[in-house]
Amino acid sequence: MTDFQAFEQITIIGIGLQGASIAINARERGLARRIHIGDISKAHCDRALEIGLGQMATQDLAAAVEGSDAVFVAVPLGAMAAVGEAIGPALKPGAIVTDTGSTKQSVIRDLGPSIPSGVHFVPAHPIAGTEYSGPDAGFLKLFEDRWCILTPPPGANVAAVQRIRAFWEACGSLLEEMEPRHHDQVLAITSHLPHLIAFTIVGTATDLEAQLTQEVIKFSASGFRDFTRIAASDPVMWRDVFLNNKEALLESAARLSEDLARLQRAIRWGEGEEIEALINRARGIRRALIEAKQA
Repeated sequence: MTDFQAFEQITIIGIGLQGASIAINARERGLARRIHIGDISKAHCDRALEIGLGQMATQDLAAAVEGSDAVFVAVPLGAMAAVGEAIGPALKPGAIVTDTGSTKQSVIRDLGPSIPSGVHFVPAHPIAGTEYSGPDAGFLKLFEDRWCILTPPPGANVAAVQRIRAFWEACGSLLEEMEPRHHDQVLAITSHLPHLIAFTIVGTATDLEAQLTQEVIKFSASGFRDFTRIAASDPVMWRDVFLNNKEALLESAARLSEDLARLQRAIRWGEGEEIEALINRARGIRRALIEAKQA
């Protein structure tokens, strides 16, 4: 564990998988002395207190952030603007506001305007997740050896950026800084497009004749099972990701369509060398992931 100077108080807005995992890391690793939780769901607030994720949990988001040194906004992208409007006037001068959103241009657009002068804004994206959600989904090792990308806007406070970097390092994350637009382009191909494909393939299976659909489920091979795991992800979160990164996502989807058409043509005309070359390129990427310990 890194030598991290604990925050006196942090607030986590949104106590789903990532929010709960942040709370568990802050509690177990000593990263904050007091943890406040804000969530629009009373059931989530009650459960968060029941399992010890924080000392206070409330549906009043402004009350949740009062006095906090750092605020982690872990809500769907479509809720960022509303959260910003709710918490902005209550933020403590000198506090740091960060987030966990999967697209950064939209977060800066929607959350940024509500950050008052004297409060520091450090957008972040921990690239870690599972198909589960809710307060009980969080766990200590979610972020270990996973990348967290910081996308501080121009003029961001250097000390605040370093403080958030140190927090994520203390959670076991690997850190990188990127320009927001570049981040969105990278994540479109590494995360957003694979989810789009998974939702589509599983949807195709459900559109088959009833008996064939049942056989697909019964005899699913590992590839299809992997797609169903991805397709089980939170629908609201992924709806918002697709809509808020549509330019980069549609560009990636168009390139995929072109590559798929080339492979279809190779299969149709029996071009074995072309098929084998494509598979070998894919195998190379897999080996690189394993070597980078991201598999």
